[in-house]
Amino acid sequence: MTSERPKYVNYEKKDNIAIITLNRPEKLNALSRELLVDLREVLESASRDPEVRVIVITGAGKAFCAGADVVEFTKSLVEIREFIDLGRRVFDFLESLEKPVIAVVHGFALGGGFELALACDLIIAAEGSQLGSPEINLGIIPGWGGTQKLLITMGPYKAREIIMLGDRISAEEALKLGIVNRVVPADKVVEEALLIAKKLAEKSPLALSAAKSVLNKSLRIMMSIGLEIERDTFIATASSEDAKEGIKAFLEKRKPQWRGK
Repeated sequence: MTSERPKYVNYEKKDNIAIITLNRPEKLNALSRELLVDLREVLESASRDPEVRVIVITGAGKAFCAGADVVEFTKSLVEIREFIDLGRRVFDFLESLEKPVIAVVHGFALGGGFELALACDLIIAAEGSQLGSPEINLGIIPGWGGTQKLLITMGPYKAREIIMLGDRISAEEALKLGIVNRVVPADKVVEEALLIAKKLAEKSPLALSAAKSVLNKSLRIMMSIGLEIERDTFIATASSEDAKEGIKAFLEKRKPQWRGK
């Protein structure tokens, strides 16, 4: 990492485990451009550290991550495209890491925050936490892999329900749907993740890397075309009048008036 400490992400090591904490609690760790840059920096640091066997990602404060920072979508279309592509590069890098990554979800994992969790290898969720893809309520769609990963994870019908309705689902329902690996009491969620991380750290690094590579490469083959369609469609919807109205209504805390344009 650079000599200057990242502003929006904390990084620490416990034995062979790197713990990365999104640190923008006043915004429920919403993913801004700056936070994504910081996240990439600490991920690179963890990937280079020979002592690190496993990476754990969590969030400071009341939430894992409430999603992409909606303010980013009020900018020009060029800036929106740059933001979406930045997020895709960070998430792609996360998925390409040779080391296993565990997401520790508490509070909320919504929109881009949900997609961040889905980019990890395992998801441990706290009881009472909520996950979902509410982008449709802003007049846009998921843009960082959510459509493709949910489609593969749970099949077309439940994926359509989650993405097209935009409702939140509980951690308990997410467990039944196969989205998360375990649901534990909120005060035990980090402890549970670290226990799993310790078990992983005891495995052969070569075998773990190989297993992750085979699984992720197979998924990428299935998703490759769909991810590009998702990106292009996100950008198209983000430039619509409905998206501008949806985002404005969200910021003004009112119900949007859709025009279908």
